[in-house]
Amino acid sequence: MGEIRIGTSGWSYPSGPGAWKGIFYPAGSGGGRRLDELSYYAEHFDTVEVNSSFYRPPDPATARRWAERTPAGFDFSLKLFQKFTHPAMYKKATSPGLPAEDAAGAIPAVTRVDVDGFKAAIDPLANAGKLGALLAQFPPGFHRSDDAREYLAWLLLAFKDYPVAVELRHRSWSDHMGETLTLVNSYRACWAQIDEPKFRFSIQQNHLPNLRSLYYMRLHGRNADNWWKHDHPDERYDYLYSAGEIDSFAETVTTVRRLVHKIYVYLNNHFAGKSVANAAALRHKVGQPVPGWYSDEMLARYPFLGKITRWDAGGTLFDNGDEREGPQEKPAEDAEPQEG
Repeated sequence: MGEIRIGTSGWSYPSGPGAWKGIFYPAGSGGGRRLDELSYYAEHFDTVEVNSSFYRPPDPATARRWAERTPAGFDFSLKLFQKFTHPAMYKKATSPGLPAEDAAGAIPAVTRVDVDGFKAAIDPLANAGKLGALLAQFPPGFHRSDDAREYLAWLLLAFKDYPVAVELRHRSWSDHMGETLTLVNSYRACWAQIDEPKFRFSIQQNHLPNLRSLYYMRLHGRNADNWWKHDHPDERYDYLYSAGEIDSFAETVTTVRRLVHKIYVYLNNHFAGKSVANAAALRHKVGQPVPGWYSDEMLARYPFLGKITRWDAGGTLFDNGDEREGPQEKPAEDAEPQEG
């Protein structure tokens, strides 16, 4: 039976309409102290998908501190830097005065130096035994072509020494499923399975594994109305999976567990902590405990948590009545830059 790891995509959402502070993360107690969000998160889950590595490779010292602030056995999966997958976004970030449209659909221009730099950035996590998988997340505009297939093969070869999951979102890849599977399988890469609103050119998948070593699933939510049009990017992920939908994912994961050694499931419907609530529910459905302390606000917003967690908001252990303290805070000067 394979090992199942369930967590969220990102652990720090400090601002915007979907911020986590005061919901999943209790409001600070004042006195110059603030909650260590990563350590608090790690009390609830044993893995996280790092978002910030998409915007910039982590500083090795920061990656080392991530490892130090999490318990043994905790896994970090990291998105590849946007330069590897999103040339238009990278161009806009590095040359704001130039039109990013010129790079839309373009093949990324990366070198061995970029690859070696990213590897050096994640070495502290690998050395600590806390590196889960690398995610190569491509945009919807990355469609199947000779150049795209050649670039994808180059990228997978460059990171062949790591577990890699590939997220493809354009339907042209699934329309030629046999060819796509041959490509990713030849480099022992995992074809990431995704749940998201489906449109005309959205990829079609059956959620079956393509490897025995790794399975990687990302659940983005199904907020079709706000997927392309929204006032704030957070609104795209304002979706709470229903109990029935969670049951369906649990059935998939339980089936895959019989075939695959390591399974990662990350929920990206992060608006106001919805991904946390759904990840906890999914853990429960696959037979895993739901550890950690949840705030009154979190339990009020997502009442089903009160039926599956061991701790109530007052710090009472439901199953034997033992008491524990609430969430611990650390001095502000010890806090690390927050992952976004």
